[in-house]
Amino acid sequence: MLNRRVVVTGIGVVSSIGIGKDDFWKNLVNGKSGISEIESFNTSNYGTHKGGEVRGFDSADFIDKNKAKNIGRATQFAIAATKLAISDAKMNMSSIPKDKIGAIIGTTMADSQRLEEMDKTWIESGDDKVDPGLVPQYPGNAISMNVGFDFELKNMVAAIPTACSAGNYSIGYSYDLIRTGKADVMFAGGADSFSKIAFTGFNRLFAVAPEKCQPFDKNRKGMMVGEGAGVLVLESLDNAKKRKANIYAEVLGYALSCDAHHMTAPSSEGITRVMSKAMRNAGIEPKDVDYISAHGTGTPANDKAECAAVKEVFGPRYKDIPMSSIKSMLGHTMGAASAIEAIICCLVITDKIIPPTINYETPDPECDIDCVPNKACKKKVQVALNNSLAFGGNNACLVVRKM
Repeated sequence: MLNRRVVVTGIGVVSSIGIGKDDFWKNLVNGKSGISEIESFNTSNYGTHKGGEVRGFDSADFIDKNKAKNIGRATQFAIAATKLAISDAKMNMSSIPKDKIGAIIGTTMADSQRLEEMDKTWIESGDDKVDPGLVPQYPGNAISMNVGFDFELKNMVAAIPTACSAGNYSIGYSYDLIRTGKADVMFAGGADSFSKIAFTGFNRLFAVAPEKCQPFDKNRKGMMVGEGAGVLVLESLDNAKKRKANIYAEVLGYALSCDAHHMTAPSSEGITRVMSKAMRNAGIEPKDVDYISAHGTGTPANDKAECAAVKEVFGPRYKDIPMSSIKSMLGHTMGAASAIEAIICCLVITDKIIPPTINYETPDPECDIDCVPNKACKKKVQVALNNSLAFGGNNACLVVRKM
């Protein structure tokens, strides 16, 4: 069996703090918040009114307008992020056989806004008034399917709907396909758009903070619902060298675990297991890790469990490893979250600077990690871990290394 090395050569981001790598990274490092009053629907009947909505996104910048009107916002984000990643990778698509290129895109809600449109029409006007064109737009596979159509991809094209871990799952699966020779290039990541369904659900779980997300703060009150997309170009090292591509980082390995514990409450044991397994699969030890991109949702239970797991895995060294949460700035971008966080791991390695956890005010003895509070720090990073922890206990941890 082949065991090819896999590298990241392109990055594309659509987020509430910037569209495109450069604006996103500049604002992230500067600690800019992407949280604002929600504009996409009326929140007057809700207890909270803020979220991480993407402003200034024009689908016409990336997609033909006739096509754009027939696809949902999450799919538009995914296509835009893929185009940005291809451009960043300086990849000539015509030079690579399409049967050697695929796409794996993760999601939580898919294009649920289209489902909302269908339901509204159905309830108000009857099922015979529902636009049949909406039917193929909301299933989870619509996102990856349309990415495949847009770039005429002939290799594996699939969606992974493992909620908040979906981005890491997608990167891991893409890594396996390239490593074993089943593909040469993969577009891997995640996408989700802001929806009333997601906002309602998290509010009913009493998991949404009223004003700001404060990961690891003693007085944290919950997460913020967000939206966006992150896509990475993964390719074999040989392919990248052949075309003299810029390499951000090497994917060393990943791991998956299931808590088998509770639908919404995390288990520190499951998180411990996935981090330990990821490092074993990557051939590294805890002493090799220089940075952890935290799942860090800002909910009391999640942050406590993740910190407990980090202490278990890294022992006394846990305080020496910077571990920041960018959800403090973006909110929780659902299926896009760990893909965007994998992107920051690559940029941390490249630029030797770690983004902060903003809104940090009061230390919590149970979360006494170095969360890089409020201000970015400079640090040389050779190896980074990317944690993602989803509902149902679906955990994923990705390991990347400087080339």
